[in-house]
Amino acid sequence: MRPPGPGAAGPQQGIGGADGISLPGGSLEQVKEASLRLLAVRARSRTELAQRLSAKGFASEAIEQSLDRLAEVGLIDDAEFARQWVRQRHSFSGKGRQALAQELRRKGVAPEEAAAALDDITADDEHDRATELVRRKLRTLPAGLDREKAIRRLVGMLARRGYGHSVAYTVVKAEWDAARGGSDLDEPDAPLG
Repeated sequence: MRPPGPGAAGPQQGIGGADGISLPGGSLEQVKEASLRLLAVRARSRTELAQRLSAKGFASEAIEQSLDRLAEVGLIDDAEFARQWVRQRHSFSGKGRQALAQELRRKGVAPEEAAAALDDITADDEHDRATELVRRKLRTLPAGLDREKAIRRLVGMLARRGYGHSVAYTVVKAEWDAARGGSDLDEPDAPLG
């Protein structure tokens, strides 16, 4: 039989203990089990885990004690989490450094750990990944699309993925030139006449 859900009639109940006794905020064992279930889905930062566990109604003391123990045994490591997150999101989602830094901030990773993880992406890595994204997008642009609109779309696509303006423009210019057989970004339109 399931306990009554939120808003159900009846007395306010705590999270049940292992021995069936209701404990306010849950036991350490319950917090640990909930943490391990969350970590089984994907790696998470300590802050993410704390927020998820708190939302489940666990007491902050139990959360902190359980997370401290999981960190001691190496199951929670924000520095390693940040390195994995940056590597995966850059490789598979094509995210640039700026977007990745913002994602790590939202996940509660300390600035020094985020910076160390972001240092794993070199300027060449970012340039190469942006080039791949632009080449793929160029193939799907309508053939008769105005050059200026195409450039805006491509630079905007890279900007939304977290690439800086200078990287975005440099890559788009080079790939546009290669795809169109010459440089027409910097040349004024030929006069009609």
